[in-house]
Amino acid sequence: MAFHLLQRDRPGAERLAMAMGAALERVHHCERCNNFSEEPVCALCRSPRRNAQLLCVVESPGDLLMMEQAQCFDGHYFVLMGALSPLDGVGPRDIHLERLLARAADGVVREVMLATNFTVEGEATAHYAAELLRAKGVQVTRIARGLPVGGELEHVDSGTLAQAVMERRGV
Repeated sequence: MAFHLLQRDRPGAERLAMAMGAALERVHHCERCNNFSEEPVCALCRSPRRNAQLLCVVESPGDLLMMEQAQCFDGHYFVLMGALSPLDGVGPRDIHLERLLARAADGVVREVMLATNFTVEGEATAHYAAELLRAKGVQVTRIARGLPVGGELEHVDSGTLAQAVMERRGV
């Protein structure tokens, strides 16, 4: 992208640089959910239409956006801004777990839904967070995994298929 802008669109590069500079000055973390916001408390956290008893934990702002686009969750969020990764030097303090615990134990939240990615790091983060949250007496759930909607069995990897079979439910 940088080479393209420098070679073919120098005015675009300048606009991008100015926009990034402005974002660095104006965008901070929401005091409640840790997502990016220009306000101390973001619009999602201020919304009276959200279910304050439900808290969804995601790894990144992009994950939050996907949840919102799916329109499948009406509660509040907490964005970790990463996942536990000891090999990369990312520990519990780096992903704001202490802030999550304080938020989940605020007396309003009744359920924390862990929606971290199904990677080694995401699974480790979900497990560690679940242990900490349960110790505080908070109900913890985890998003399900399995076959994608519209997917065909012959095109699914064996790990996903095995997980779908293990987590089957009655109909």
